[in-house]
Amino acid sequence: MGIMNQHADIYDYIIVGAGSAGCTLAYRLTEDPKVKVLLLEAGGKDSNMWIHIPVGYIKTLDMPSLNWRFETEPEAGTNNRAIPIPRGKVLGGSSSINGMVYVRGQPLDYDTWSQLGNRGWSYESVLPYFKKAENYESSDNPARGKGGPLNTSEGTERAEVLDAIIDAAEQSGYPKNLDYNSGDQEGFGYFQVTQKNGRRWSTAKAYLEPAMGRSNLHLEIKAQTTKVILEGKRAVGVAYRQGGREKQARAGREVLLAAGAVQSPQLLELSGIGDPAVLGAHGIEVVHALAGVGANYQDHYIVRQTWKVKQPITLNEQTRGFFIAKEVLKYAFTRKGIMTFPGGILSGYVRTRPEVAGPDVQYTIVHASFKDVKKRVFDTHPGMTIAPCQLRPDSRGTIHIKSSDPQAAPAIRGNFLAEENDQRTIVAGMKIARTIVGAPALAAYAGDEIDPGRDVNTDDEFLAFARAYGNTVYHPVGTCKMGSDPMAVVDDRLKVHGIEGLRVIDASVMPTLVSGNTNAPTIMIAEKAADMLKQDAKVG
Repeated sequence: MGIMNQHADIYDYIIVGAGSAGCTLAYRLTEDPKVKVLLLEAGGKDSNMWIHIPVGYIKTLDMPSLNWRFETEPEAGTNNRAIPIPRGKVLGGSSSINGMVYVRGQPLDYDTWSQLGNRGWSYESVLPYFKKAENYESSDNPARGKGGPLNTSEGTERAEVLDAIIDAAEQSGYPKNLDYNSGDQEGFGYFQVTQKNGRRWSTAKAYLEPAMGRSNLHLEIKAQTTKVILEGKRAVGVAYRQGGREKQARAGREVLLAAGAVQSPQLLELSGIGDPAVLGAHGIEVVHALAGVGANYQDHYIVRQTWKVKQPITLNEQTRGFFIAKEVLKYAFTRKGIMTFPGGILSGYVRTRPEVAGPDVQYTIVHASFKDVKKRVFDTHPGMTIAPCQLRPDSRGTIHIKSSDPQAAPAIRGNFLAEENDQRTIVAGMKIARTIVGAPALAAYAGDEIDPGRDVNTDDEFLAFARAYGNTVYHPVGTCKMGSDPMAVVDDRLKVHGIEGLRVIDASVMPTLVSGNTNAPTIMIAEKAADMLKQDAKVG
């Protein structure tokens, strides 16, 4: 439970985590000069140059100084491998190390949340917050935002073989889609990106930097929150560790956990809020029993299929020797070229069978192939990768503490490909990719299939390859899910059930995984939560 230090600094709100949600909240809550906010971040400043050069994500995704570098527990369903789960440990959080692709998902995603009983979370209700966040450079579509802090744009670069893949998809019955964020996701087109003038546009740049000039925002970096301090059933502050010292801060109004889907449930459990069986196993006193903390974990599981390319027009050769020297100079002077490429360059959204309500597979496509995916080492021959993931998996995993030590990483159990529908969908996605590559538009480009290779043909063989070589797309959600059922952790105003003065505001509150990358929806959640906090403060 903890005793609050009476000499602790007092703020209206304490935000734990300066990531995609935390930076957004800090900016919006400090718009009122009378509101005093403390923002705590376990990582440091976003000063590393590889954060800001878009192609630097290749390095930041495995850089210990910027990344928690979590891994899943080995599980039989994915061949007992430890699968990487990178999470940003720096200002901007994962928005400072991610692939920079901007995807809202499908209207169906949010209407599903609403159908589950979460008032105010339908697509119609959340669209204004997507628009409020955004400054979309490329069109005046009424579904898109203008003037918001988060700059989104079309990537400036195209590639010959990627254009051919779009044509091949169309020949295979999958349409072109120039704006998959307009409310209709289906089809193939280039990813939109969170960049500005050829630089990464993280939430640290978009939201935190403009707010730092305000005297009512106090930021502490390299400050790892260790627990929420509770008096009875009310959150009154937090304890954190900074520079080897134990510190406390008091919240006059509310504590806001924005530590992400891995660490928000971890913090709740460390604070005595969660499943009594989990807490008891680690000697933590149960302050409030809440069975759903750490349950309902979902992520996008992706399988990379690769082909040789017949012409030397891929990133495999354009990132070596004379080519890369020329590109570095080009970027330095124009902020264009291959140095601006995001983590995924081309996207595709398809239905694997006619009866599904919307596309159920997303393709992430690049004109590159990797000899070592984890280390991002390119093949020596020209190559391309088409990687399907199932958008709305049925499988559910867990994220729970495995120690009462706040420094210890939690146990992440994905339970990937456990459900039959997930198995069927990923296999169908792999087969469709092979069909597209066989279309006439790619005849001049597509060479031998490297992975899984032409000796893989049956459903069982495709599934075995997916289990052996699949990874996640780093989209963990759901571990503090929103709802009113017995396994819900927060209500539809993101208040923790049974605890006053405590909310969770990040991707962990998603009851179901959205159909695409999770950064844009997480920022939307924080934009909407900021309005709720302002409304509730007036009522209170």
